[in-house]
Amino acid sequence: MSDARDGVPEGAADDEGATPDGGHAATTPSTHTVRLELVDEPGQLLAALHPIADNGGNLLSIYHERGNKTPRGRIPVEVDFEATQERFEGIVEALRSEGVNVMQAGTERYAEEVTILLFGHLIDTDLSDTLSRIEACESASVADVSLAAPQGTEESSSARLRLEARAGETEAALAAVRELADEKELRLVEPLTGVEA
Repeated sequence: MSDARDGVPEGAADDEGATPDGGHAATTPSTHTVRLELVDEPGQLLAALHPIADNGGNLLSIYHERGNKTPRGRIPVEVDFEATQERFEGIVEALRSEGVNVMQAGTERYAEEVTILLFGHLIDTDLSDTLSRIEACESASVADVSLAAPQGTEESSSARLRLEARAGETEAALAAVRELADEKELRLVEPLTGVEA
């Protein structure tokens, strides 16, 4: 027998989307937020929205902070949309595979924060490249950069970097920075661990 409302067999509509425990969390759309970092070029915002729409996300709002740039000179964009949890995970994966820097996805936050110092020829070894390569490490994001070059750009300089790492992934982020510092012959001062203030 069919349900007269929509042609669905009687009782099927009640079971649709139910999880084994009787809940509907797996197939019920909920609101998700992703915080992105985009290059300030025409078309970047639209390109970042395609993976959301193409993977079943229903856009709710976009907050585009064009006047507030990240330490790498990029634009932070916050996007709210509705999707099931499964689709949300697919959207985040699609964004990352398209090369969009996802700084925060839903409840996935960078939970640990460390401050490091880099010394050496930071400008000659391309500071922008250094920051981009740290950002390319999926475990961390550069939250803040402070550069000091008292002798000018021709001499050694120093930079204080505040990194935000995903919970439990600080060591992986630091390992990536160590490798980069060795490659560029920079000195790295790491945070003290296990010391109470």
